[in-house]
Amino acid sequence: MYLWIELFILLACILIGARLGGIALGTVAGIGLMIYVFVFALPPGGPPPGVLGMIIAVITALATMQAAGGLDYLVSVAERVMRRHPQYITFIAPVAVYLLVFASGTTHVIYALLPVIAEMSRKGGVRPERPLSISVIAGFQGAIASPISAATVAMLGILAGSNVTLPRLLLIMIPSTFLAVLIGALSVAWRGRKLSADPEYQRRLTSGEVKPAEATPEMYGDKLANARRSAALFLAGIVAVVLIGIFPNLRPAYEVIGTGGAETDQVSMGMAIMIVMIAVAGLTMIFLNASPEATIKGTMMRSGITAIISILGISWLGSSFFEGNRTFILGGISGLVSHYPLAFAAGLFVLSAMLFSQAATVSLLMPVGHALGLPVSLLIAFYPAAAGLFFLPTYGTMIAAVSFDQTGTTRIGKYLLNHSFMLPGLVTTASAILIALLLGRLISL
Repeated sequence: MYLWIELFILLACILIGARLGGIALGTVAGIGLMIYVFVFALPPGGPPPGVLGMIIAVITALATMQAAGGLDYLVSVAERVMRRHPQYITFIAPVAVYLLVFASGTTHVIYALLPVIAEMSRKGGVRPERPLSISVIAGFQGAIASPISAATVAMLGILAGSNVTLPRLLLIMIPSTFLAVLIGALSVAWRGRKLSADPEYQRRLTSGEVKPAEATPEMYGDKLANARRSAALFLAGIVAVVLIGIFPNLRPAYEVIGTGGAETDQVSMGMAIMIVMIAVAGLTMIFLNASPEATIKGTMMRSGITAIISILGISWLGSSFFEGNRTFILGGISGLVSHYPLAFAAGLFVLSAMLFSQAATVSLLMPVGHALGLPVSLLIAFYPAAAGLFFLPTYGTMIAAVSFDQTGTTRIGKYLLNHSFMLPGLVTTASAILIALLLGRLISL
């Protein structure tokens, strides 16, 4: 009985927060969290400190680059390409995001790309909802295919006794997820009204909330050189993150003195991202004249703060709900799968939407499928279903995409589930599973 009341509170907080807009998604979630903890006595759960730390570091690096003129420079370069083929950004952006996540192993690196995609789209006259929505989904699928993502590592560990190797897993996951992303891009390529005819964007223009899109002013001399250097430094930071992801040995090991003596630990991928990006911000300020005051007042920092507060509240609320109902949720999924094996994909999808984590979903549910005797080929084909994080509009990259879209075309939706990410998410996930099933029949496991 209490479960349904608690679920209603969760959905109501998301819906009310989405309607109010801005940081309200996070603050209204705080009301729900207070009810969970003090009225229903649910475990408090916790916000994702690693995710919040990565967002803060990346946003700080982005904001300092903007203060140094680097963001305007990148957008101006993109504008020249967009003027020739503006419609292609809906395909180029998700492919770029997919490759970046595939190489780095984490979806959180895309915070650096989302504002650039949003601004490129707006200045090119393309509805930002199209490339932003599919780019977020591409990030989820890129993590599924990445050989270094936590989800893939967990998947390999679970199937280690079934003669499943990393090359064989990737032989199915890479083509199925990549092709699915392209299919997902097709599903939104002509979605919605043209930007020039969108009522919400026109309202924002009329009210002065958003300035009309103008061609980025030309830069000359020292200003241009400084902007180029800041952009190059930021991109070098992204390259460094990708290399650290590809080559784990680049992450330093260190000793920790515990009760049992000295133990060796290694810098985590999330920690490495934070260190690199915050260092990039510092270097940009020292050597490229990025004003701390201009950094704080820029649009990137404002959008980033909105995303951080929203993620803090809504992810904490979701964590409390799941921790309080863990036994019921996992037991229900296990019982369903034992009678209807094909429902395993739905179980992965639902659990990932509740946990906000592909790796946690795989770690919790894949052993259940394996123990129930589901064929290995089926478990692998269903693996992309663990990318159902988009179902509820609460994940960090989704909230960030909404925050960075100044036009208001990328939205959570009046009725909660009619958000911008639902269509490309469902199309891409279903396509990835179907393609993986087909490839699984062609490839002997």
